[in-house]
Amino acid sequence: MLRQRVITALVLVAILLPTLVVDAVWPFSLLSLVFISAAGWEWSRLNGAPGARAWLMAAAVAGGCVYAAQVFGLPVWQAADSLPAAALTHVHGVAHPLVGFFTPTWVWLAALPIWVVGGALALRYGPLYWGQWPDWPRRLLGLLILVAAWLALADIKAQGGNFMLSVFCLVWAADIGAYFGGRTFGRRKLAPAISPGKSWEGVWSGMLAVLLLAVLWIAIDRQVGVDSPSLYSRLLLGVGPFGMVLALAFLAAMSVVGDLFESMIKRQAGAKDSSQLLPGHGGVLDRVDALLPVLPLSLALMALCHA
Repeated sequence: MLRQRVITALVLVAILLPTLVVDAVWPFSLLSLVFISAAGWEWSRLNGAPGARAWLMAAAVAGGCVYAAQVFGLPVWQAADSLPAAALTHVHGVAHPLVGFFTPTWVWLAALPIWVVGGALALRYGPLYWGQWPDWPRRLLGLLILVAAWLALADIKAQGGNFMLSVFCLVWAADIGAYFGGRTFGRRKLAPAISPGKSWEGVWSGMLAVLLLAVLWIAIDRQVGVDSPSLYSRLLLGVGPFGMVLALAFLAAMSVVGDLFESMIKRQAGAKDSSQLLPGHGGVLDRVDALLPVLPLSLALMALCHA
């Protein structure tokens, strides 16, 4: 199992790394489109629509992403160097070439109440209630969530590698902190009907890990003098230390919501993993569940604190 995990991780890094080191966004957008479409296939299978309907869901996710890119700007496959000088824009105050599209702020602001209220309700009523929904609303919700996550990925990539890595590391720090904090101090169960291993102490530990990461990251940013600011530096600049603490605690909490939300869907479906697409790691949804809310909501916070 460990060997499988390592091999899969190395293959994924080899595929992903070249798209991250180039300035253009479109290679990363196309690669992430493949993964997000696979997540759509998994979502459909977990929600009572396997077989041909799952493939149709994957196609719908891919089509929804490309359509959104068309609506919000240029096709994702158009390279930046083919654009005129006028095709320069500003994203949250940072200049970038228009390498495909830029999603309007209202999309991220709309995602904010949907994830906060919808996530709370879903976790409140649990797997049984989720399973009583008809198939089509569950698939439609999955379509919207996955398309929004893909748009957020492209937007975050356009804002620089430092910003993108800081968002990803926030989720990883919250997960690692919650794991070790829960194992060491966990007493009060967070959502026993969904994920018996998670505890409130793990949530607080994850938040603390994110805050420590932010302090360290900001110190390194200032010492090194990076070109593109991180999520943490932008929050600190926009809302001050106290506001940054609240914002990061919120994002850490939403990463837990994303994790629990996918666990709820798997529990209702009686599945351990979302699929076996990534040997040793489960499926795509298993790897990105905590990112699904954090990606759009981090951009929503950026829009609010720099309004």
